[in-house]
Amino acid sequence: MIRAGFVGLLGLVVSTGALATDTLSRIQKTGALRLGFRADAPPYSYRSGDGSPSGYVVDLCREISEVIKKSTGTANLKIEFVEVAAASRLETVRDGKVDILCDSTSVTMARRELVDFSIPTFIDGAGLLYRNTGPGHLADFEGKRIGVLQGSTNEEALKAVLYKFDIEAKIVPMKSHEDGVRAIVDKSLDSYFGDRGILSHYLMTSKNQSILKLEEQYYTFETYALAIPRGDGRLRLLVDGALADLYRSHAVRRIYTRSFGNTAPDEFMRALFVIHGVPK
Repeated sequence: MIRAGFVGLLGLVVSTGALATDTLSRIQKTGALRLGFRADAPPYSYRSGDGSPSGYVVDLCREISEVIKKSTGTANLKIEFVEVAAASRLETVRDGKVDILCDSTSVTMARRELVDFSIPTFIDGAGLLYRNTGPGHLADFEGKRIGVLQGSTNEEALKAVLYKFDIEAKIVPMKSHEDGVRAIVDKSLDSYFGDRGILSHYLMTSKNQSILKLEEQYYTFETYALAIPRGDGRLRLLVDGALADLYRSHAVRRIYTRSFGNTAPDEFMRALFVIHGVPK
């Protein structure tokens, strides 16, 4: 859990009114915190078997909600999970429908025109999932159908990668990762391009695991962070402080293990925890 020192400091600031900005004042008035989540982006943000919001980033947001509860003095804070679509999730934050977006959102300069971002929550990269009968490398998919999540950063990344390697392939936008994986199985797609963490999850949990393969190569590196309303610097300070405390205290390891099992964080994630475990 997040240490009391940080919570106590934020509570003192709230009591002086310095945190009475739009988002936090609304939370104090309504007693509700709205967390956006995806139903289709495991292991980061998804609906579990019982229908409840789950995943690594969702769990980070639950920890942050405890800080918000204490810092705003809202003992009976109601957590409202709002399901968002991949293509329009940033707009839900911009338009005030969601207070914090808890999913695998990549940080880009263009997206920062719509929302602000917390310190990083994860580092991942794009990869290629395909049938194990081949072809087995992106260069071999000339003239083939490659699916990608519609409206995602990977859609633009796939275009750039194909252009870089001078590959003529048909890009097929998909509404969800699940649809993309299913389309590989039923052969309406030849491969699916997406975040390796998400593709690994679908590969490990698929009943068709024996016929699928994830290429080892990374085609991009992307930094995930929590999207929050633009210009709400004090909310951002609270969110960043909560995340930094989790990283610095190593409490994040428990959360990581819950979603990724006993596999140790790789060198990129270990560096993230060290670099962003910012002192108080």
